[in-house]
Amino acid sequence: MTGLEQFVPAIFKDKLGEEVFRSEPITTGKHNTSFFVATSSGEYVIRIAPADETVLLFYERNMMAQEPEVHELLREKTTIPVAEVLAFDSSRAIIDRDYIIMRRLSGRALSETRVTDREYESIMRQMGEYLAQLHAITCDSYGYVGAHRPMEPQPTWWQAFRIMWGKLVDDTVGVGMYSDDEREELVELLDRYSAVFDRPVASSLLHMDVWAQNILVDDECHVTGIVDWDRALWGDPEIEYAVLDYCGISRPGFWEGYGRARDDTREARTRQIFYFLYEHQKYILIRAARRNNPDAARRYKAEVFRVIRDNFGL
Repeated sequence: MTGLEQFVPAIFKDKLGEEVFRSEPITTGKHNTSFFVATSSGEYVIRIAPADETVLLFYERNMMAQEPEVHELLREKTTIPVAEVLAFDSSRAIIDRDYIIMRRLSGRALSETRVTDREYESIMRQMGEYLAQLHAITCDSYGYVGAHRPMEPQPTWWQAFRIMWGKLVDDTVGVGMYSDDEREELVELLDRYSAVFDRPVASSLLHMDVWAQNILVDDECHVTGIVDWDRALWGDPEIEYAVLDYCGISRPGFWEGYGRARDDTREARTRQIFYFLYEHQKYILIRAARRNNPDAARRYKAEVFRVIRDNFGL
């Protein structure tokens, strides 16, 4: 074993009292370093967070800390297939990173599976049913309110989203991809449309990273797992829809399973543009600071301002 994998036996011995028979890198997923692990008692997954010096978005810092609570909530209140969390450790006693250990779910990533169009729609229908259950879980505050606390919980969605938008823009300034003038332009643009956000909306639990790599399916195309809950957010379900749009999940089957019509008013379409931009802007930092690809980062930035120009005339 080399790299992070060399720490896996000691971690399992310490946390579960288990000898590791086999460990295998998980090739899907790009943020954490993950392994399938086999012991005499069963199969597990360990996910190890990025190194502390990694350039992260504001909500990514220590975000693994919120997963145990989210998993417990989902297992208690829904039929969503999520893994049992057995350990979370941020002590740095064995390895200088946070890590989480879970029981391994059956199935394989949808991104690694060949399915027909009909099978894909069936999977999307199941995802719609599961996300309807997810969004039915609500709380009294808004924003990233998990144990990692990248922001203070807010009493309204508008207040939370305004903070989130500003922090994301500031992160992009921090890696040299937005100027101070561009920052002011983006913040002022959102404020100009505050009225479309400042409305009563329940604070729903949102996954915020639903895409083919985070959906597990079996050979019969049953969804056997939804994984990677570390980006979970409490707020307007419409911002989740933007991620679903972005990742090709917003298919007829999904909405059939979800069981409710999507708001198509002018105000909702305006919100959706901002929610798309919130999702899209993160890739500017990721490409510039984590993938060492400034050309790609500039293309994402150009797309942000093209969308703004086309929709808001700026």
